[in-house]
This record gives sequence, structure tokens and C-alpha cells, in this order.
Amino acid sequence: MKKESKKTKTIKVDYLARVEGEGAFHIKIENNQVSEAHLNIFEPPRFFEGFLKGRSFREAPDITARICGICPVAYQMSSVHAIELAYGVNVPEHIRLLRRLLYCGEWVESHVLHIYMLHAPDFLGFPDAITMAKKHRSVVERGLRLKKAGNSIVNLLGGREIHPINVKVGGFYRLPTKDQWSALTDELKWARDAAAETVRWVKDLPFPDYTFDYQFVSLKHEYDYPMNEGLIGSSSGLAIPASDYENEFQEVHEKRSTALHSIRKDGSSYLTGPLARYALNYDQLSAEARKLAEEAGLGKICLNPFKSIIVRAVETFYALDEALRIIALNPEGAAAVDVEPGVACRGFAATEAPRGILYHRYSLNEQGLIEAAKIVAPTSQNQRMIEDDLKAMVSGILDYDDDRMRHRCEQSIRNYDPCISCSAHFLKLKVERQ
Repeated sequence: MKKESKKTKTIKVDYLARVEGEGAFHIKIENNQVSEAHLNIFEPPRFFEGFLKGRSFREAPDITARICGICPVAYQMSSVHAIELAYGVNVPEHIRLLRRLLYCGEWVESHVLHIYMLHAPDFLGFPDAITMAKKHRSVVERGLRLKKAGNSIVNLLGGREIHPINVKVGGFYRLPTKDQWSALTDELKWARDAAAETVRWVKDLPFPDYTFDYQFVSLKHEYDYPMNEGLIGSSSGLAIPASDYENEFQEVHEKRSTALHSIRKDGSSYLTGPLARYALNYDQLSAEARKLAEEAGLGKICLNPFKSIIVRAVETFYALDEALRIIALNPEGAAAVDVEPGVACRGFAATEAPRGILYHRYSLNEQGLIEAAKIVAPTSQNQRMIEDDLKAMVSGILDYDDDRMRHRCEQSIRNYDPCISCSAHFLKLKVERQ
């Protein structure tokens, strides 16, 4: 029997286009084992934490909203919650509900964009959503209208669809009238039905038979499916306020990347985002959302990352259902409560961006100026887990040819929807064999 020669295969991407910043992708296979799997995100310095220094706490929501065009509400909500905690501010119930409603709009916007435009083409064998629309026009049109429904919520309550300007520490600058919300209700009812159809559509996509044993981390709430309130919980039993985040989690620098990786203090990787929220808060979903999840075959925990598209669809339905529930309550009252500086203080908050936990910390002086800020985005928290997942996934497809392996790696990365740009079709494959 002829002895097999030593083989090394390297799948290497020197530059990832359509990524927020610069990045590279590298997998090395030696003797039929994956020895390296790296997703290197070379984000250029954004300087937002530096921009915040010396600025009034009142400017934080508008500055942080510019960090992301897809999740500006998450950045705003984390900033206002952290600063309100620092000053001991408790907002009334109607403001709490309206903030949750604004978050519903962002979840719909983001999830629908990911499901229909960025991820579904992977499963259906199309290079992009435009090509997919030639064969599935009605499906793509449904997605576009669904996304517009989310945009409408953000536009009405946030002041505009992108980078909302109506959010302030203490509440809002102004509130929509009852008539304005009523004019939106019919479209949201259509959108809720369309979201249910979306769950039924994505459940039948061809999913790879693959699972991964995740450590889930998300907010946990006593009675709400978490968006902008709750303790930070985990599948390993963690339950802490946001003020303890840095006691349990840390950012580490990898020489190969300018982007920081977040890990637990014990060195373990963890997953934040839809799969984590769903696993830790299944019982807080509405009865209708749980029924849809059951029909889709999810169970109470989903360990197949490729099925994250189903979980996002369930969360989209829930967000629209929750939006209609809140609008029906007709939350009314003052647009905001007054917040005035007085003493030096610190504030912490974590909210659930569509992609996972977004952590903010602020130090404020007596005049209400920001002396220090720390922001940890979901993408940096998931980077290490993406690499772990890639390594395990590639180990099971070593017999794939290079093109098929590249496609599966791209699809695996997009399971995490790490950002709008790196969710696009980006991998340019280079294979080295020895």
C-alpha cells in the first residue's frame, strides 16, 4: 500500500472586500487536520471612544448613533441607559415602553436585511439577492416591504430612519401622536403576518447537518424577551448586572489583527446574538412566537448556527408582535425627564443589538463631561467564537473541493451576521498546496 505523502492546504484571503475595515481569512490544513482558522478583521481606528472624551453626556446618544448605520438604536440605548444609571435616573413606564418599541423597529430592519438580502442567497445557490430576485421576485419583494415596516417605526419614533436624532438622555425630544401611530398599525399587522410567512419559508431551506456546543451569553429578563434591559446571563449560569461585565469578560489583542477579541476571564469563547437570546429567553417569547418556533422544528435551544436564520425570523415576528402590543397600550406622557449633572460618577449598560450584547461604560465629571468611555460591540465578542466554529466546521468537510469549501466558510461566517458589510459575498480564495 502506497504511503500517503504529507499534505498541507492553505485557504488564504489577503483582503476581504465589503467589510467594515480591512480583514483577512485564513485556514491551514495539515495532515487532514485544521491547524489554523483565523478571521482577521483589520478595522481602522474609529476613535469614537476618543470623540466622546470632553463632550457633554447629552451628546452621547447622537455621537454613538454614528458608529453603525444598521444598529444606531442599540448604540443610543446603551449610552442613555449607562448615563441614566450613573445619575440615578428612573424613566417612567411610557418612556421605557417607547424605547422598547424603537428597538423593535431596529430588530426588524436588521434581521430582515440579513435574512432576505445577505443570507438566503447562500442556501438557494445565488451569488446575491438581485440574482435571487429573478427567480424569487415575490419573496424578495416581501422582504423589502418587511424591512420598510421596521424603517417606519424607527423613522416615526427616532426622527429619521438612519442615525435617529430623537433620542436623548431621559427620554425623547418629542413623541408621536396617537393618530401617527394609528396610521402605521395596518402596515405593521401585514408585516407581522409576513414575518410568520418568513419563518415558514426559511425553515425549509437546505441546512447543513452541523451543531456546535456553544457557551451562550445574552441579557436575561424576568418577563420580557430582552432588548434593552436585564441581567447579563449565560448558559453556564452567569447572572450579573452590566456594572460587573468587565469582571467576567475581557478584550485581548491578537498580533494578527487590530480588532480586539472578547473572551471570558477563564479564557473561554462565547456566543452572543439571536441563538443565545433564544436559548436563554425562550419562555419570554410570546405564545405565537413560540408556536412558530415549534412549527419550524427549533426546540427550546438551537445549536446549529446555520439555522440562526430561522431564529432571526422568529425574532422578527416577535418584534412586530411586540410593537403592535405596545402601540395598543397607547403609552403617553412627557417626552423626557430632566437630567442634570452634579457629581462625578460612572455608568454601565448592556443592550441587545440585533447581533448581540453591546456594552457601554462612561466616566463623568461634576460638569457632566465624559472623561472616559468604553464600548464593546457584538462583532468583537463573537470573533473568537467565529474562529472556533470555523475550525470545527472545516474539520468535517476536508473532502470538499476548494470552491465548495470557500462557499461553506463564507456561509458559516454569515451565520453570525457580524456586520452589514462582512455579511456580503466577500471571500476571494487563494489555495496553496505542498
